[in-house]
Amino acid sequence: MAMRPLLLLPEIVLFLGGLAVLVSGSFLPRTRQWVTRAIAAVALVAAAILAAVDLPSPAQPAMEGTFTVDTATGVARIVAALGTLIVLALASDEVAGSPRESETYALFLFSTTGTLVLAGADDLLVVVVGFLLASIPLYGLIGIARTPRGAEAAMKTYLLGALFGILLLLGVTLLYGVSATTSYADLTGRLAEAPQGVVAAGVVAVLGGLMFKAGGIPGHFWVPDAAEGAGGAVAAFLTTVPKIGAMVAAYRLIAMLPDTLAWPLLVAVLAVASMTLGNLAAYWQTDPRRLLGWSTVSQVGYLLVPVAVAGRSDLALPSLLLYLAGYTVTNLAAFAVTTAFPDRRDLDSYRGMGRARPWLGASLVVALLGLVGTPPTVVFAGKLTTTAAAWDGGLAWLAVLVFVNTVISLFYYLRWIASVYGRGEPPARTLPEGAFVPRAWSATAAVVTSALSLVLGIGAGVLWSVFSI
Repeated sequence: MAMRPLLLLPEIVLFLGGLAVLVSGSFLPRTRQWVTRAIAAVALVAAAILAAVDLPSPAQPAMEGTFTVDTATGVARIVAALGTLIVLALASDEVAGSPRESETYALFLFSTTGTLVLAGADDLLVVVVGFLLASIPLYGLIGIARTPRGAEAAMKTYLLGALFGILLLLGVTLLYGVSATTSYADLTGRLAEAPQGVVAAGVVAVLGGLMFKAGGIPGHFWVPDAAEGAGGAVAAFLTTVPKIGAMVAAYRLIAMLPDTLAWPLLVAVLAVASMTLGNLAAYWQTDPRRLLGWSTVSQVGYLLVPVAVAGRSDLALPSLLLYLAGYTVTNLAAFAVTTAFPDRRDLDSYRGMGRARPWLGASLVVALLGLVGTPPTVVFAGKLTTTAAAWDGGLAWLAVLVFVNTVISLFYYLRWIASVYGRGEPPARTLPEGAFVPRAWSATAAVVTSALSLVLGIGAGVLWSVFSI
């Protein structure tokens, strides 16, 4: 089987783009670091275009069958690249002219490359490589702000990442030990004949590592702290882009397993635990970014629903890809608003923002109601199709619990919306100096992404037809 490295051209472009940003940033004066941002943006756009060109093509193996280029890989490439492009716009407001500007852009590109490697991995060892490449830059990004909260969040993320990385390697070792292979093409048949206790332990360990990357139970502990302590652009990135690769990788893992153990039940339990804990924990949050951090834990639960029926329903993969695309633009819209007003770190401090800045108020409403799954946003289409996939795959009770958790989540999103359009001045303890003067790039990104959430929701049928190829 040929290596065919050109099939990995989007990943190569992103990685080389990261290297170019890192090297050029070392020679450019601080007043011209915007050049590195332009290089990063060009690399991301080029990767998305290259992925879009090959999107309708059938699945093609690459690198001796350890990597697969198919619809899932193509969608992950496009969504991750465009999502990181939006994050670059948010970072333009935060790190422009700072001593670590070029390093920030380079770390974004490296982590996105790891995300794409995870999405196309068809071999356990490639999963490990993608996990490390996506995770290690993230530790630096979280701590790059050099604040006490950022340092605490970076340390917690690093320690948990090391723990779950070891867990992932342990799982790969166990599965290799009973099958003598790490290739998905061979694992299905060999695991069916292997000792089921060892297989179960290995799969749980690998899935646990992927849940750290996705931010779901049991690897979720770092997400709220990182969302609160990191900069706005980094918080938007870490709660969005890494999930794309991790969820597609989890889908491929579950889809290739033999039916010797109750894998759907295991994933369904993780889904219910993530969505329920995330929603309940978000109830008590007053910091908007920490609230969105817990919200993203709950969203992993919804994303796990189609993974639970991988290989059991034809709706599973298209619904997962549709939800990932919808969640990416919608979550980035919510974080873009918080980045536009970086000093407003309490829900009450947003009181009156909807009247002072109508477009941003409307953008936040679209984003928050979109995360609930309100029509006509694209997350509504994603949530509808994921529950249909669960029902079609024989997990009707899981579809019911998705609906119940959706209703539960309404409270904390509406609490924020009530503050945005509430009358009167916010309490003195939450009122930053000055009026609602947003950062330009972040405000523009918020309006664009919220509008995109509506447009994609209206055109969800077209997306579904592409994702179903």
